[in-house]
Amino acid sequence: MDFTVSEKAQTIVEMINEFVGKELVPLEPEFSKRPFVELLPVLQEKRRMVKQMELWAPPHPPEYGGMGLDLVEFALVSEALGGTPLGHYVFGCQAPDAGNIEILHLYGTEEQKEKYLRPLVNGDIRSCFSMTEVDMPGSNPVMLDTAAVKDGDHYVINGHKWYTSSADGARFAIVMAVTNPEAPPYLRASMFIVPTDTSGFNLVRNISIMGHEGSDWASHAEILYQSCRVPKENLLGGEGQGFVMAQERLGPGRIHHCMRWIGICNRVFALMCSRAQKRVIAPDRMLSSRQIVQAWIAECAADIQAARLMVLHAAWKMQSLGTKAARHEISMIKFFAANVLQKVLDRALQVHGGLGMSDDTLISFYYRMERAARIYDGVDEVHKVSLARRILSEYEGKTVR
Repeated sequence: MDFTVSEKAQTIVEMINEFVGKELVPLEPEFSKRPFVELLPVLQEKRRMVKQMELWAPPHPPEYGGMGLDLVEFALVSEALGGTPLGHYVFGCQAPDAGNIEILHLYGTEEQKEKYLRPLVNGDIRSCFSMTEVDMPGSNPVMLDTAAVKDGDHYVINGHKWYTSSADGARFAIVMAVTNPEAPPYLRASMFIVPTDTSGFNLVRNISIMGHEGSDWASHAEILYQSCRVPKENLLGGEGQGFVMAQERLGPGRIHHCMRWIGICNRVFALMCSRAQKRVIAPDRMLSSRQIVQAWIAECAADIQAARLMVLHAAWKMQSLGTKAARHEISMIKFFAANVLQKVLDRALQVHGGLGMSDDTLISFYYRMERAARIYDGVDEVHKVSLARRILSEYEGKTVR
């Protein structure tokens, strides 16, 4: 792997870092105190500025208004944007829209692309992805209760979903539902585009996450699909392709998430070091003079660098050899980077003491919201078991000397 960062990528990252520092970091106190929906007018203005700078939608296809960065380039961008909770949203590459854009670009019909993909990339509308179910294991997407039954020229969807992120205010959902219950497990489900104003699409609530319900994009919804009827033209891809499309979505998505986590680590690490240098613990003595704190800082610096290089290598391998060739690396970064994130957040909070528990810094927000990093997109334990099995299979029948 060539570790040289292109001049183009360096310039883009520098421009993003400057914009984040000047335009977004000052908005964070309001973000911590007010519902997200109340910030939309000022965020729309920031989005307009990003478009003027020609930095809008970095990973998305140029023919639909994006920059078309490759996976490694966007990994570097995602790290820069991860330094603020507002970064990805303001630059038009936020989840779950980013994953939905990939699916629509790969599998959508021309009509679907014009109706849904183009306005989604342009930021005119938002979307959500409805797969996780209340009583089904989220780490096993072949197990679904939600069903879509063909009825003439329509499909009728019935099911109960939750953690449908950003459904509040979304124009449409991409819904995973069983269409072929007698087929092999990986060919049972399909995906559908369901406009959120469709009769039978019922947003029950925004789920309270450790005491915070959220609003608009910054929310996670529970949804009931009750005889929700959509035309057959809303089938995305072909019947039975739902699992394959979900895997296509999750591979690059894990790169995006992991590099965003590295960006969070960088921000929180800087806060931790600054606090250690300024926190007086005795006359003429700072917290940074304590060896235990010095050890934490050294360990966190090494862990962040290790995670960063692992993620960039995984992105490079996916880009060069394809997702299948990078399966080991994708599993590794998911649980490794998530645990580095949790460790850095915990150490930073400890160094900040009571201040870290308050919402006067971003640490408590990240601590609440990013604990889920070890759960979504497959829990750590499943990735570890899956990786170990694949590695062990390579040694079957072999003698090692």
